[in-house]
Amino acid sequence: MPELTVHAPGPLDWMHQVDLTSLDDAHLHQAKRCLLDLLGVAAGATRTPLADKAARFVITQHGGDRPLLFTPGRASPTGAALHGAWLIDALDAHDGQVLTKGHCGVALLPGLLALPEVERLSGRDFLALLTFGYEIATRGGIALHATSPDYHTSGAWNALGVAAVAARLRGLDIETLHHALGIAEFYGPRSQMMRCIDHPTMLKDGSGWGAMTGLSAALLAADGFTGAPALTVTSQLASAIWQDLGERWYIHEQYFKAYPVCRWAQPAVEAVLALPAEQRDPAGIVRIEIITFHEAMRLHVTHPMTTEQAQYSLPWSVACALGRGTVNVAGVCEELDAPDLKALASKVEIHEDDTFNARFPAERWARARLHLNSGEVIESADFEARGNPDTPLTDAEIIAKYQALAEPVLGERADGLRDVVMSLESRPASDLLALLNAP
Repeated sequence: MPELTVHAPGPLDWMHQVDLTSLDDAHLHQAKRCLLDLLGVAAGATRTPLADKAARFVITQHGGDRPLLFTPGRASPTGAALHGAWLIDALDAHDGQVLTKGHCGVALLPGLLALPEVERLSGRDFLALLTFGYEIATRGGIALHATSPDYHTSGAWNALGVAAVAARLRGLDIETLHHALGIAEFYGPRSQMMRCIDHPTMLKDGSGWGAMTGLSAALLAADGFTGAPALTVTSQLASAIWQDLGERWYIHEQYFKAYPVCRWAQPAVEAVLALPAEQRDPAGIVRIEIITFHEAMRLHVTHPMTTEQAQYSLPWSVACALGRGTVNVAGVCEELDAPDLKALASKVEIHEDDTFNARFPAERWARARLHLNSGEVIESADFEARGNPDTPLTDAEIIAKYQALAEPVLGERADGLRDVVMSLESRPASDLLALLNAP
């Protein structure tokens, strides 16, 4: 295989040589939190219209013998990766990272589950590979945003994390690893994120294609398929982003969502829910002002007709928060025709704030102002979404979110799966895999 020029020593050396058995309990615990959250979202997402379409496509077009996540049928490894990431992405409740403006785990977990080699891993090794994948994908995302003028979907860069995880799992040498990363970077879907924000559809965040691309890249490279240099990893422009590998672990800088809607809508949800309950009675509200940053203002659909539109709608998220006291799967899947929610959404006005704009993407803020029929106007403080690394969801909150998403789909199995995940470092990975088949 032709050699690719790399800067040595550098990130490729770290990816190839890092001792993943040395990860401490804090890393493994955070990986378990990410894993449990992703599995809860995947289970909840089986209730979405996208789920059936994803399964039909991979079963008919990606034939093979790998099981599908919480879904009947089988597909090839690339098909199983595509399906799993499509499924998790179908319910916009999975973890993310502010500087990437996107999501890692949605592609990493399906990519890891898709290869048969995963069945021989210990649970500790499984968690370590997931941690490793978050590291590569997050840094790849930051690097791509820093070096590309376009705002691209997560699939453009989480493909690199999947390729790196697959390369480690299959024991590829450093040169083959670089080809795999180069293939993943070149073929990764650099789709325009704001197009999906302005016109929400099942395209979502490109992560299905990212998982499939990353896994395909590793398999192709292992067979001698060559790739161009992975510039987001090895170029001088990106070098600063990779310099503290092994010192700063980005798995600890992921956020967890409290609600299954776009992260940009969640500060507004927190703002309205922070107001006194007796003052936010929907019957007394005449007008709802949300002051936020520009990108959140683009979540403009008032009366969503599809699950995707609901998940990318700030007015609908606020209406659910006021009308139901929360935003949940029913609100974005089954209650789209609810007259009271439609009436509340119609009262939402979104305004842009220069100060909030200046803080994006590292920070996302909103405040709410309710105009009541009594003539009184009540205003919230400024809020960020819950679940950021500086205001993390507790383990109890992560587990409660998982239970709310998983129990309606998995029934009693949800408890067993939770217990296996939270003790996975002392089990074989096969204990986990046995619980991921169709309900």
